[in-house]
Amino acid sequence: MENRFNEDGLVLENSYQETMDSQVLPWLKERETVKTVTGCNDKPVYTVTYAAENAVGSVLIVHGFTENAYKYSELIHSLLVSGLNVVAYDQRGHGRSYRDERIQDLSLTHVGRFEEYVEDMEAVIAQALSAFPKPWYVFCHSMGGAVTALYLEKHADTFAKAVFCAPMIAPNLGGVSPAVISAICRGAKMVGKGRGRVFVSKPYAGPEDFATSAASGKARFDWYDHVKATHKEFQNNGPTYSWTLEAAQVTKKILAPGAVEKILCPVQVYGAEHDGSVMPEPQAAFAARLKNGSRTVIPGSRHEIFRSPDAVLFPWWHGILGFIKG
Repeated sequence: MENRFNEDGLVLENSYQETMDSQVLPWLKERETVKTVTGCNDKPVYTVTYAAENAVGSVLIVHGFTENAYKYSELIHSLLVSGLNVVAYDQRGHGRSYRDERIQDLSLTHVGRFEEYVEDMEAVIAQALSAFPKPWYVFCHSMGGAVTALYLEKHADTFAKAVFCAPMIAPNLGGVSPAVISAICRGAKMVGKGRGRVFVSKPYAGPEDFATSAASGKARFDWYDHVKATHKEFQNNGPTYSWTLEAAQVTKKILAPGAVEKILCPVQVYGAEHDGSVMPEPQAAFAARLKNGSRTVIPGSRHEIFRSPDAVLFPWWHGILGFIKG
């Protein structure tokens, strides 16, 4: 039989969609346990857990802006076959988790305060990850990196190691200063538009354009683009004024004097060579202040490094597995 996986259980891109749909997803479905965690303000957080055979540790996945746990199916498959339990969840305002009842557009992404994300992460750890044995590890991407950084600055001893994939230490605001963005968003909130869509954003309108996407691997882009187009709950694509205000302010919180230095576990930070979503300089500043951490830029990658071509993804992910299990 044709081998469709590499040594780490990642999917070869020459038959990617067929392998994901006919092998990976059914295999994961047989092993998943869905749990509703009670998050911040008693709101439901969709969480899914997977137990590996002869596990040597447990990994929490914290996804990025407009994403969800389902998007990480390939990485979850790899972690499981590598002997690591997995817990993943949809952050509030995303996927299958709680959404503000006053917002009817499922493609709109809203949060009142980023601290709500952190409290949800605390709840997932207490109510889901706690069922799995330590050592615990965390893999976070983009906005999930901002949430995880804030969490680690509060809880220094939860995780044995942390991996940050293109973390949003500072979002790319298109050359506009955080102060100006904050002023615009505060004004919108004052007139009751905090839950409204930022004027430069448009509702989800179907298949996206690979050329302008955050993925550099066409096969991986095509697979998830089809998933997104056929699942309304996964069609997050734009922020509210409230979310944007929080994103513009998060850098000050993460990089506050003495904050980064509170993170004690070994940390690997990965930056994308071609990243139009987050700023590289604050990301580098974050990594430089870690007590036990480093930053590596991955050549040939866009913002979503985990959706790169095989030649980029495979060695990068193999290194991550080595770091976690080493």
